[in-house]
Amino acid sequence: MTVIDRNHVQVRGDGQRAMIFSHGFGCDQNMWRFVAPAFEADFKTVLFDHVGAGRSDLTTYDARKYSSLSGYADDLVEICRALGLTQTVFVGHSVSAMIGVIASLEAPELFESLILVGPSPRYINDDDYHGGFSAADIDELLTSLDDNHMGWSAAMAPVIMGNPDRPELGEELTNSFCRTDPEIAKAFARVTFTSDNRSDLPEVTARTLILQCRDDVIASEEVGEFVHRQVPNSQLVVLNASGHCPNLSAPDEVISAIRRFIR
Repeated sequence: MTVIDRNHVQVRGDGQRAMIFSHGFGCDQNMWRFVAPAFEADFKTVLFDHVGAGRSDLTTYDARKYSSLSGYADDLVEICRALGLTQTVFVGHSVSAMIGVIASLEAPELFESLILVGPSPRYINDDDYHGGFSAADIDELLTSLDDNHMGWSAAMAPVIMGNPDRPELGEELTNSFCRTDPEIAKAFARVTFTSDNRSDLPEVTARTLILQCRDDVIASEEVGEFVHRQVPNSQLVVLNASGHCPNLSAPDEVISAIRRFIR
């Protein structure tokens, strides 16, 4: 099986350069449907599903490989090389922001720019670092997910999405979470919420844009500012949006910010 089939890679657009969109936990490439088309006139857009998500081939899921974010970063590098891409613009949401960071350190020639949407290098508080959650919070979150995947999804997705005045957004994220294979979702959640990539940030050489939302319960403005301070040659833009998924809740804001950056 090729990586193109394994990760259900979709290539569109007419540009010479490539823009790669990578989704977050519990999601799939469909979460970029309001953003990616805006760049098809100028870029070759590349969308894919992480193994275990969307229409990826679940039979290729390897628990050992995907026990760290590096396994997902290896897939990203493999996709770029299979398509013959270099000097791409990478757009990663949530946990995929750190997957993109790791991939850019592994193969810097593949990534000219990183656009990190709601990034967090570590969710657990540590000394003077405030990631937003205590170790006990994360243990409770993972235990709840282990005990009742569907119930956890229904309770957490609207909180993560924010925008309570637009319940259809929370419902979409809930449905996305519930479509994910429960065992893979549990493993990916553990990797996502227990990883620590703070030491990777100062090593980034790609030009970087950090997109931060207001009132994001998953990645606060304080975390966004930390990422900005740690990543050389980075810009921080606070969107006029709330919640953790501006690619769904405020796509025009995301598109505008990316366009300003790539110019």
